[in-house]
Amino acid sequence: MTYPALFLKKHEDKRLRQGHLWVFSNEIDSKRSPLEQFEPGSLAVLHDSSAQPMGVVYVNPHALICARLLTRKPNSSIGEKFFRSRLQQAMKLRRRWFDKPFYRLVYGESDGLPGLVIDRYDSVLSVQITTAGMENLKPVLLKVLIELIAPQAILLKNDNSQRQVENLSLETALAHGTLPERVLIEENGIRYLTDIAAGQKTGWFYDHRVSRAQLAGWSKGLKVLDLFSYAGAWGIAAAAAGADEVTCVDSSEHALSLAKESSALNGVGDRLQCVRSDVFEFLKQARDQHLHFDAIVLDPPALIKRKKDYQAGYEAYRRLNQLALQVLANDGLLVSASCSHHLHRADLQEILRGSAKHIDRHLTFVAACGQGPDHPILPAMPETEYLKTFFCAVSARM
Repeated sequence: MTYPALFLKKHEDKRLRQGHLWVFSNEIDSKRSPLEQFEPGSLAVLHDSSAQPMGVVYVNPHALICARLLTRKPNSSIGEKFFRSRLQQAMKLRRRWFDKPFYRLVYGESDGLPGLVIDRYDSVLSVQITTAGMENLKPVLLKVLIELIAPQAILLKNDNSQRQVENLSLETALAHGTLPERVLIEENGIRYLTDIAAGQKTGWFYDHRVSRAQLAGWSKGLKVLDLFSYAGAWGIAAAAAGADEVTCVDSSEHALSLAKESSALNGVGDRLQCVRSDVFEFLKQARDQHLHFDAIVLDPPALIKRKKDYQAGYEAYRRLNQLALQVLANDGLLVSASCSHHLHRADLQEILRGSAKHIDRHLTFVAACGQGPDHPILPAMPETEYLKTFFCAVSARM
């Protein structure tokens, strides 16, 4: 199949040749290939300024990121064969890392499928499409997924605000099969229940799998506080590993009900309590009541979603970490995480350093982690790296 040509301005090909996959609207030679001639989501062959083909992209003339590279083979046809190859490669890698089918199957650009995220819950797939280009390709994607996996259900979890940038509607819709009300997950030997349709994001946060295993290994005999707990992934893992007492705090009653069900499923319901509360308010009250915990997990949602939110978000992270340190027992463990791409690793380090100094505590990093192997990082695209986690040993001033 022959696709129309999209041309770059002079010198705008360097970043793409180094491995990046995005093309910005100000990089297009609009005289040779006016963006207005392309329909949102249409396919094109990208060329550099000397007319050398660079690969096949999909285009959205109304978005700042106006094109995303699907393949560097300019003669490729984007159809069933393309999707089958990419999905089989993604499955092959995950099967190498995990012995059971519970993982992020597709992580966008890192798996060569920009604008697409797929979480796998055994025979249930949660699919999130964030671009017009991938939306146009949805029928082919679904057909190949059904052929390769034969899933019980495919849920389109397309309620992400990124879709609005591409003028796409927000919706959650069942695309195939029958979706159970509760979906069972296995992670690090622990069983969890989640509600994909009503849950946050794609229904679960597989990205912290490695960090949760690390915390579990250090939890025996501890009193653990799991903040922004969602369905209790951190807290239940700690309880199952021998924590004496776990408190999960979240503002969602629905999420906490899932945590209670999962704790019972793993036989640790008697050591886990759930508190519905705003985390800031909970920490202030715990401080005022002189409550202390041996280990605290601070895993908030993204507090910096856009660059312009940086200052307010940085301050929120600072306040949270400082409050958490005030209710952490002497010789305690603070697990502090951020999933905000715009908060760099060095920023979180500085927040932790400054927060400990402010309340006169001695803080050291004893471990650091990031997103799990089913969220691979593309070296040429810093945008694919977002998660950072520090395990901090905290004691009295030395």
